[in-house]
Formats: sequence, structure tokens, C-alpha cells
Amino acid sequence: MTRQSTLKHLAIATGLAVMTVGPALAQDGPVNLRFAVWTGNEAHLDLFNSIAADFIAQHPNVGEITFETLPFDGYTTSLTTQIAGGNAPDLAWIFESTAPDFVASGALAPLTDALRATEGYDYDDLLESPLALWQRDGELYAYPFSTSAFGVFVNNDLIDEAGQPRPSDLIAAEDWTWNNAITIASAVHDQTGAAGLVVRDFEYRLWDNLATIWNGWGAAPWGQDGRCSFDSSEMIAAMDFIHDAIFDLEAMPGPGTSADFFAGDAAMTITQISRASLLTEDGFDWDLVPLPSGPAGPYAVLGQAGIGVFDSGDNVDEAIAFLAFMTNPENSAGLAQFFPPPRRSLLNAETLGQTNPLLSADQIDAVVIEGIATGTVKPSHTNNAQIAQTVRAELDGLWQPDADVASVMADVCARIQPLLDR
Repeated sequence: MTRQSTLKHLAIATGLAVMTVGPALAQDGPVNLRFAVWTGNEAHLDLFNSIAADFIAQHPNVGEITFETLPFDGYTTSLTTQIAGGNAPDLAWIFESTAPDFVASGALAPLTDALRATEGYDYDDLLESPLALWQRDGELYAYPFSTSAFGVFVNNDLIDEAGQPRPSDLIAAEDWTWNNAITIASAVHDQTGAAGLVVRDFEYRLWDNLATIWNGWGAAPWGQDGRCSFDSSEMIAAMDFIHDAIFDLEAMPGPGTSADFFAGDAAMTITQISRASLLTEDGFDWDLVPLPSGPAGPYAVLGQAGIGVFDSGDNVDEAIAFLAFMTNPENSAGLAQFFPPPRRSLLNAETLGQTNPLLSADQIDAVVIEGIATGTVKPSHTNNAQIAQTVRAELDGLWQPDADVASVMADVCARIQPLLDR
């Protein structure tokens, strides 16, 4: 596949026009690397820059490594616009939702041999399951540096004020269910005026974050056979539950309403442990618990982020070398503070506890380790951008008080099945 056809493949998948790209100019002197990320968190960036400084000290042929923050909302569009315009970064974070497009595009450099050949990397320490989404024909094209289970952060102060049982007590009684979670959330909103449950980053746009709820019903947007399953009985039941929680029980903020759990504005939020850095020691009494059980029983949902190296750049070898350095056992242990690695040796409460001092061993065991061991990765598919936009547009009909859930779900399938068939 030529460089231009590679860009065309990726651009079509993301709905972008392709610009004609000429040959890159050779660079004199030490090479500089540009790394696209979606985080602007200072703690994250300080850690990345520290790792980069250590790498540069050992590699005098590299002059500078710059972490370029692109906005989270629209990140992939910004990234693929750069690629199509001939201005691809050397390395980039990639969402799990777009992994199939990037891996299939041919835009990413193969990593397996280079990582295996890196002294001290210990490639065999990597768990096979977290690598699956980022492989094609046995070759790894992006490294899943973050394989993080979703959990529920809890504001015990608001729950106590509303006279509701704490989730930790319900867990001890083996009664931590979605019905009870929404009852608590509704009571908090009714008694305190604060929001009940917030699915962080959903905001009626990133609909795939609702997998953290619908998986509890055994639902999925599509099956391995490529057939849409938004119209399945399981998905209809899950979406009906979510619709009632929003409009009848007011347990979740409605469209156009936002609440920041970490500012004390909500009783609970579904998110990943990397968000724990937003908590303060002098804030409210908080907890971290697993997702509630649904009608299908206990479950876990994983979010992933991969690091890929673009094969069209002039500094591919240096970029792969930095990726290998950044994700070696030592640096993976440091990154685990925010981004649980797919390394078997590091997935234990003792190791993760050293870099996550705010979390207890029980919280790490129950949410992180158990979640990674049993969880399902959020949904993804080739042609992700068109599918995601189409689903989002069709789901607008669901976010109305009088919506016919089954009818909306049928409409979603009617619209996306042709896209799934491509």
C-alpha cells in the first residue's frame, strides 16, 4: 500500500478529504519527535516529560520530544486531519473505538519485532487479551498503554445527607445492583439538589460510554456476526432503564445539564482511575466501587488507549525506540499511577498501590485488577466515524421525555446496518 493510498483508506474511514502529500524533507542534526495526546492534565504531562528527558539523556540523536495536546472532543478528527494534510505526528494516542480503522489502514508501523528486540522489555510479560484489538495477522500495530476498568466514584457525604445506604454497605450485603444505584441517585437529587449519577464524558454525545450500563443487561450495539443489535431485547431493556433514570426518576442529569462529580456536584460518577488525580485530600468523603450488577449479573467494562507510530514519518525508528522506552517495565510502573498497563507483573495491588496512594488495596483489587481480568472492551468497529455519528444522530430521538425506546432502537439499526456491512 502506497503512502497516499494509506492516507486515503484512513481518511475515508474518518470522513476526511485527502490532500496530496509530497516527500518529506530530510532533517539535519538531532531529530525531534512530536507525540499527539488528548490529555492536558499537568500531572500526566509532567510524568511524560520526565520519561522523555530520561530517554533524551540516553539518546543524543534525539533533540526534543513534544507532547501536543489535542482537544478530547474531536481528537480523532484533529489527528486524522493532520495525517491527511501530511503533518502526522511521530506518535499518537489512539482511542479503542478507532483502533480497527487505524490498524487496518496501514498507517501504523509494526511494533512486535522491535519491542521483542529491546533489551529488558520483556514482551512476554504482556497479557494477550489486551493486545487483541491492536493486532492484525499476529502483528502489533499499537501498544495498549492504558487498559483501565470503569468504576463508580462515590460521594458518601451526599449519599449520607440524602439518608441513603452507601454503596460499600450494599456491596457487603451483596445488594449493589443497578436498581439500588439509581434509587440512591434519584434520592440524592430529590433531597439535596445535587446530581445523582453522571456517566463522565457521555454528555449525550459519546454514546459508547453507556456500555458501562448496558453491558449489565448483556447488551451490545452489534454482534461478532456484524449484525446490529441495538434493537435486541437486552438493549431495549437497558435503554428503557436509562431513559427512566433520566426523565422519570431524575437520577441522571438530562440533556443540556452538566455536573462535575469531582467538584462535589454529584453523588456518583462512572469513570476510570486516571480521574482519581482530580480528587483532593481535603474534599468530600469518597469511595471507588465496581459497576453495579445488572440483570445479566456482575460485569466489567474496559477502556483502552493505544500508542502508535506513524509509518510515513522520517523518524520511525526513533519513535519506536521511545515507545519501547516509555512502556518498558520500569516506566510502565510509573505510568500505572494513571494508566493501568497490560503487564502481568504489574497488575497487583502492591504495585498499583505504590503509584495510586489515594486508592486502597481493596479498591484496586475490586475495580482495577478484577475488572481487567473479566472486563469487555468498549465497542469498536471499522468505519467508526460514520457509525458513531449516525448512532449519535439517531439517539437524539431517545433523549426526549416521551420517546418510544423500541422504535428508536429499530431506527438505529436500520441506519447503521449498511455501514456495518461495508
